[in-house]
Amino acid sequence: MRNKVTIVGAGNVGATAAHWLAAEELADIVLVDIVEGIPQGKALDLLQSMPVEKSDVSITGSNGYEPTAGSDIVVITAGFPRKPGMSRDDLVRANAEIVGKATEEVVKYSPDCILIIVTNPLDAMCEVARRVSGFPRERILGMAGVLDSARFSTFVAMELGVSVENVHTFVLGGHGDQMVPLPRYSTVAGIPIPELLDKAVIDRLVERTAKGGGEIVSLLKAGSAYYAPGRSIMEMAEAILKDKHKILPCAAYLQGEYDLKDLFIGVPCRLGAKGLEKIYEINLTAEEKAALHKSAEAVESLVKALP
Repeated sequence: MRNKVTIVGAGNVGATAAHWLAAEELADIVLVDIVEGIPQGKALDLLQSMPVEKSDVSITGSNGYEPTAGSDIVVITAGFPRKPGMSRDDLVRANAEIVGKATEEVVKYSPDCILIIVTNPLDAMCEVARRVSGFPRERILGMAGVLDSARFSTFVAMELGVSVENVHTFVLGGHGDQMVPLPRYSTVAGIPIPELLDKAVIDRLVERTAKGGGEIVSLLKAGSAYYAPGRSIMEMAEAILKDKHKILPCAAYLQGEYDLKDLFIGVPCRLGAKGLEKIYEINLTAEEKAALHKSAEAVESLVKALP
């Protein structure tokens, strides 16, 4: 029997994640959305591409949650998207209701699933899912760091004119303007980027990374990023479904790590079949630690604003 992944929200991010997952033949997929016909149509279109892709997965669309029963992973992307001039933080109250209802439904049908939260503001929405589901922290993760690190890697590769395969970067903290890219732990073919780029350039790339989502929103003018978020979802799902024990930056519920407690914050996580296997505490300079705690304060303010 194949694994099963449910994606709640059949918009651009959810449908693109389904595309990546199906193309890699990782799992049977259920797309759920409240808009009649949208998940069914996108699922059928994607299913009809599988003979060309040579992938035998099943792809189903639904307006209800019954077909999601027995899912191994549930990805929640449903929510109001950002519009130009709108921050992730503006979305907190409206999306808390959406994520709460979605979590309640998926937990009813898949009580043993692992939740991957994507809806913004992501760190606060992870907390909503935790409260509603009652799941242990091992089974609730936020997709943020993989995407933010991919953006940082893209900008570093562009700046140096090297293959993206050579670049490995790490971004910690909340998924927002207070995220914390870590140049010291970011390398090009094993060489730390501070040895390849001067501080002014690194600071410029760090700033562009922090504002990476907003940059795309301003260019599209209607909607937000979905190719990179969709692929980042797949990266996390693959690590879990294949029990890869892979270290990825994810939003996890901290219980004292990095001197932070009772908050979802982006940190290095090892992912496997049971979800979160381990959180790695890396050594931070005083400046880096201050930045991480400032990011945590921004997350905490959002959590306090939850209904």
